Parts: sequence; structure tokens; C-alpha cells
Amino acid sequence: MEVKEQKCGPGFATPLDAMKGPREKLIYVQCIYNGTGTHKPDYLATIDCDPLSEQYSKVIHRLPMPYVGDELHHSGWNVCSSRHGDCKRERNRLILPALVSSRIYVIDTCSNPRAPSLVKVVEPDEVKQKTGHTHLHTSHCLGNGNITISALGDENGNAKGRYGHTLHVWDWEKHVPIQDIDLGTGDGMLPLEVRFLHDPDEAQGYVGVSLSSNVFRFFKNENGTWDAEKVIDIPSKKVEGWMFPKMPAFVADLLISLDDRYMYFSNWVQGDIRQYDITDRKHPKLVGQAFIGGSMCKDENVILPDGEEQPEPLYIGDRRIYGGPQMIQLSLDGKRLYVTTSFQSAWDRMFYPDMVKHGAVMLQLDVDTEKGGLKINKNFLVDFGLEPEGPALAHEMRFPSGDCTSDIWV
Repeated sequence: MEVKEQKCGPGFATPLDAMKGPREKLIYVQCIYNGTGTHKPDYLATIDCDPLSEQYSKVIHRLPMPYVGDELHHSGWNVCSSRHGDCKRERNRLILPALVSSRIYVIDTCSNPRAPSLVKVVEPDEVKQKTGHTHLHTSHCLGNGNITISALGDENGNAKGRYGHTLHVWDWEKHVPIQDIDLGTGDGMLPLEVRFLHDPDEAQGYVGVSLSSNVFRFFKNENGTWDAEKVIDIPSKKVEGWMFPKMPAFVADLLISLDDRYMYFSNWVQGDIRQYDITDRKHPKLVGQAFIGGSMCKDENVILPDGEEQPEPLYIGDRRIYGGPQMIQLSLDGKRLYVTTSFQSAWDRMFYPDMVKHGAVMLQLDVDTEKGGLKINKNFLVDFGLEPEGPALAHEMRFPSGDCTSDIWV
């Protein structure tokens, strides 16, 4: 039985109620021109993902930002399901921070969901003056109704904090760090996406470690301290003809289904998306895998000297897919996994110059939620190489009704 979003307040009462919500018909995608050689503003694209629509898998609207050179990155909503039932709150604004310019854009997605509009711009000087931070990375709604935005730099653009192989635990009421969890210089280099389980009673989650190509489970101990343990290890490949003698998987994005049963992550360099059964939290089990491009396809110059089989290049119709799987997003019911191929323009130019030349893509995979399994939907392709202003780089995705990487219930 389908559960509709409650009109009084945003979202759904529980994660399991969200899984019974309406099927997605639209999805918003940040599209980047910064760093591509095209002197045009980044923009928010609206994609029709209703299979009954004549515009299925098409860009139906583009909202350009007013400036060039922003590098839009990770968006978030103005309010989460934590405020479900609060009649004074409505999920109607998408918050877009810019990684390069440090601007914040506020987008109205409610007045016309198929054609969002820009309602406010917070300029970088104001951000710098009021916060002392620059290079804005991710926005996220909080349980108290406020919004948090992470930043990579201080007011002069210098990196802040202790980055590289550490998770930091904060006291959110006092806004102070209370514990550091060192993942190690061998197994823990460059942790990126941190995802808690959706059940608010579960004080644990997973983090993808990019360069070391691992996944750690982090958890709260009975004494109130936090700890982490490695639960998945993806070996680097010995290669010839690549920029380094070993090719890491490079875990780029990671998410958890709303029922906390499956975990998915993308390996941007080696090129596969993986599905793990995490009902045994300490021992995830691989149950699904699909290759979406990557750097070791058979038509690349890369050779696996150990004789290991290399994946075929991926074509959707006559469109060769360049790049690898990067950002992923899961439908509320867990049956459709969406993926884009751009990481960040500077990294894209280094690892996948052909993708910068031909444009990124957005694909969709069908998910077996009973036994596990991933299958590429060959009927869904959004080709950002065909954009009116030239090939664009597509990054993060958001559903208007919320999704498993932007909603919380605490």
C-alpha cells in the first residue's frame, strides 16, 4: 500500500513509511561547467524519470545559476522528516552550496516542481564574514529544523581540521569535537561518505574510504565512546598502461536502503557498483555487482598483467559511457538505483578526460530487493553530452520527496 506524504509537515513518520511512498517522477541533478572549458554557469537540471511519460529520461528544465565558476557540489533540503507532523514546516527549498565560489543558492522546488526557481543567493563575502569558512561542500537539514553546511577551507581558503584518515565525532549541542577515530594510514586514507543507519535507535553506520578502497563500520560503545572496524576490503589491481602501477577501486559514494538491509557503493576508478546485504552489520555480504565504465575496460590502454578478465566497455545504444560510477541515489522503495559519472571537475580532467570531452551521463539500475542483484536499465539514459550549451558534468541527485541520503528521523 502506497503511503502519501503527510500534508501537515514534511516527509514521512518513519523510514519504513517512506519506503511505501510514491514512486519518483522527477529527479534534480547538479550539472557543472566549471573546469570544463565551457564558460557558462553551472545549473540544476530536472529529469523526468516517470516511465509512463513521453519525456522519460529527458532533461525537461534547466535552471542556470547567475554566475560562472561556482562548481555546485552536494545539495540538501531545508527540512527533514524529523519535522514530520510540524504544520509550520514544508520541504520546499533545495540548498545548493558551491565548492569553488563559496556561494549558497536557495532553490524553490515547490511552486513548480518541474521547473524550480532561484529565490536567494548568499554571496561568498557574507559567508566568509559570518562564518570564517570557504569552499562549501555539503548541505544537510538537521533534526532541530536548522541547516548545516560543511566547508573545506578557512576564510583564506586554507584547509581546516585534521584530514586524511580520521573520523571526527562532535557534540552537536555544544558544537565541539569530542573524539577522533584514526582509521590508519594504510586502510583509512581519504574517508568520504559517512552514512548512519536510518533507524534512529541504531548508533552505527558505514563510511567509504576512497584511496584505500575500504568500508569501515563505525559504532557507539556501551561506555559512550565511538570506534570503527574495517568490514570490506577491495584490493587494488596491478596494472600496466595507467598512471600508477596499482589501480585502487576508489570508493566514491555510499548509501544505505531505508530498511537498513542493503548498502550500495560506487568504485569510481575500477568502475563497478556493489550491493551488500548488511543484515549482519559486522559481516556485509556481496549480493550484487554491475560495471559502469571505469578505467580498466577492454578498449582502454590499461592491461591487467595477471591475466584477470577485464570488463567490456558499456554502451547504451550507440553511446559509449565514459568515466565511472560516482554519485548514486536509491528510490524510496529500494528498487531503482540511479548513478552519475562525474566526481569533481579537476579530478574528472585528471582521470577521465574523455568524459569531460563527451559529457557525463546518468543511468539507472534495477535492484533485486529479495535476493540481491543489479541490472542496468538499457531504456534509461540521460546524456549530458547533448546539452544545449555543450557537454556538462553531472553530479549529485535529489528526489523532491526526499531520499535515503538527505533525510533523517532524529
